[in-house]
Amino acid sequence: TSYGDSPYQSFSTFAGNPYFIDLNEFIREGLLEKSECDEVDFGDTDDIDYCKLYEGRYPLLKKAYERSNIEHSEDFLKFTKENPWLDDYALFMALKDNFGGIPWNEWDDDIRLRKQTALREYSTKLVKEIGIYKFLQYYFFKQWGKLKAYANEKDVKTIGHIPIYVALDSADAWANPQLFQLDEENLPLAVAGCPPDGFAADGQLWGNPLYDWDYHKSTDYKWWIARLEQCFKLYDVVRIDHFRGFDEYYSIPYGDKTAKNGHWEKGPGIELF
Repeated sequence: TSYGDSPYQSFSTFAGNPYFIDLNEFIREGLLEKSECDEVDFGDTDDIDYCKLYEGRYPLLKKAYERSNIEHSEDFLKFTKENPWLDDYALFMALKDNFGGIPWNEWDDDIRLRKQTALREYSTKLVKEIGIYKFLQYYFFKQWGKLKAYANEKDVKTIGHIPIYVALDSADAWANPQLFQLDEENLPLAVAGCPPDGFAADGQLWGNPLYDWDYHKSTDYKWWIARLEQCFKLYDVVRIDHFRGFDEYYSIPYGDKTAKNGHWEKGPGIELF
């Protein structure tokens, strides 16, 4: 999750959340000391303090990476090959850190527009930072896989609740701008939301980029199939919120302050499914 820790504004639709990684496994493997974890203030046990979680957990995770020698693990190398989204995600997150956390559409033009020379330059410059994010994904999926297998053995199934849209400030939008309704500068032409109603006089302005459904159709919906394939590695059942958007979706001009001037557009319908 990104700012505000909302699952509707996520840095990646494919990556797992490092907040879920069990630090005890790092202690057992000798990558962290129990005392190092005990020293961190994660807040009280009644509520989740996401600010303290972010500030306290990432330094521990980075320490574990630096002590891991993960790049020489055959299992890790296999994981990186089996997850083609990982390279773009890890570079995106390393770049986010490099630019102080600002959205990718405010980065320098060369890397914002993914010029090849810039991609090569930053991939070399940020090699350690990229390694950290790949390491975290490896452990997330390794641990989640064990948990899911254990639950399934006990006849417990998991339900994944995913948003139909991805965030503009995400690895998905930066690495694959052709999937979305963006202009030649990779800025949105229109964004998502819903119209005014009895609950919200101005409607709801979500700000997510809208899909270029014509492009998706031309690829036989390859990205959506990959997205759901990833979901079914994680969950037994997937609920998409909101399903209505595949039939018709609400389109709001980019830059508008409210959702009042939006209009309905036709989605892909049953063809995608």
